[in-house]
Amino acid sequence: MPRAEVIPPTEAIPHAEGVSNDEFRAALARLAAGVVLVTAHEPPLSTDGPRGEDAGMTATAFMSVSLEPPLVLVSVRNGSRMDDLLAEQPLWAASLLTESQRHIAGRFAMKGRISDRLLFEDIPYRRGKVSGAPLISGALAALECRTEQRVEAGDHTLVIGRVLTAELPSAEGGPLMYFKGRYRQLGS
Repeated sequence: MPRAEVIPPTEAIPHAEGVSNDEFRAALARLAAGVVLVTAHEPPLSTDGPRGEDAGMTATAFMSVSLEPPLVLVSVRNGSRMDDLLAEQPLWAASLLTESQRHIAGRFAMKGRISDRLLFEDIPYRRGKVSGAPLISGALAALECRTEQRVEAGDHTLVIGRVLTAELPSAEGGPLMYFKGRYRQLGS
């Protein structure tokens, strides 16, 4: 049986001819995705310094990777606050948002937004027992994770996390979805 030749990834593959960034975005906008809020707690730099801060990021590129062991993946933009934090802090969380939590998704997806401390100010949450990260109250599910692997992929990093805890705090409402550039509800 002939063997497939494996080409080592030594150089970047150029962008495909005829596929513009706008065309690529438009095509992938037709893929419906659930919306999660990924959070992490940045510990204080020292015991006598200022307290640590929470950070959050809205993500639609989030998926299950493995059942044994339980792994999930989130894609974060290179150089973003969350990318920098998850490079240093291996513990993080993901809250799977409900259709009534659209305002939370929008708040943490804003470009040029205010500080994360102010973004969390009026959102009900509790701290994860393992990660210390904010878990959004009323979410469909909440996962606490530990980074197992980081894979650079173009202008994003794929963060693969082992799920350490999984909770189902709410059975109310449906999932918040993202489709064609807008937040939506199932059936809408």
